[in-house]
Amino acid sequence: MAAPKKVTFNNKLAREFSDAVKSRVDDYFTSNGISTHANAEMIVKTILLLSLYFGAYALIMTGALSLWQMWLLCIVMGIGMAGIGFSVSHDALHGAYSSNNKVNSILGLTFDLLGANGYIWKITHNVIHHTYTNIHQHDEDLEVAEFIRLSPHSEYKPIHRFQHFLAFPAYSFATFFWAFIKDYRYFLKPNLGPYENKSHPLKEWVILIVTKIIYYTYTIVLPLALLDITFWQWLIGFLTLHMVAGIILGVIFQLAHVVEQTEHPLPDENSRIDNHWLIHEMETTANFARDNKLLCWYVGGLNFQIEHHLFPKVCSIHYPALSPIVEATAKEFGVPYHMNQTFLGAVASHYRVLKKHGKP
Repeated sequence: MAAPKKVTFNNKLAREFSDAVKSRVDDYFTSNGISTHANAEMIVKTILLLSLYFGAYALIMTGALSLWQMWLLCIVMGIGMAGIGFSVSHDALHGAYSSNNKVNSILGLTFDLLGANGYIWKITHNVIHHTYTNIHQHDEDLEVAEFIRLSPHSEYKPIHRFQHFLAFPAYSFATFFWAFIKDYRYFLKPNLGPYENKSHPLKEWVILIVTKIIYYTYTIVLPLALLDITFWQWLIGFLTLHMVAGIILGVIFQLAHVVEQTEHPLPDENSRIDNHWLIHEMETTANFARDNKLLCWYVGGLNFQIEHHLFPKVCSIHYPALSPIVEATAKEFGVPYHMNQTFLGAVASHYRVLKKHGKP
């Protein structure tokens, strides 16, 4: 099937809002004399999250723990894995962690060492999702599974009537799917979003193969070879790790775009969205739980998804400070600023959307 025609935006509209919000955010950094990239707090968080994941792995590999203790550490690894994805890999792959591209590249490899592929992520997330947010047949984040209908414009199937029960268990397999299926499928897939006959550099094929081998070695081969456990005991731990990480990652990302306030606009017959791209992002994106300090720290500011979509090159550690600026500017220009006050409120909103889209 041919790729859909590339969507364009009418960036001649709403230039006042675009110029104002960019200028005010720039003023925040210049007037305070701070960098848009990682600060000391971000570096400390990076060290803590990497230590959480690899430290738990090291304790398991000592072989000195009981099966229950190792299983609990698999849960800890899952929490650490999601945290690294949110706060380290995500920023690095956006080029937001550091002004030095080599630093971003090195930290971006943490994504590959967790079983996923940073190169494919940059195509499907940085380029496709961030450009064509919530646009049917373009935004890859709307294509979770055949039995989950996240867009009201997707084809309805009878199985969708049960999706509000099926979606959350499906989210829990997100990282497992990345590690064993998704990356290979996307490397071999001719069309990605609006990109037709997409080819990939040899270097990226090599990185894919080498990092997958490294991941399979330290998560599968070494535990089975060095620990006094059966295959089934290893499998329980491995699935626990991925299901914990998967449900955390899957839910957090859905709360930003598939909730009741966000829109799913369709391009016209000329594949054009008659709106400025920034306004499109404001209409299709929502923040949540801005006052939850622990959540803000753990998810790398991704509950400030509006600020992230408007300023993806800015490190997530700064999003809480940018949020009042963006919100006030949006209010001044009559631009929507969607938000759920609490995490549970956002989850409930997503659940209601699943039920709504589960109907013909």
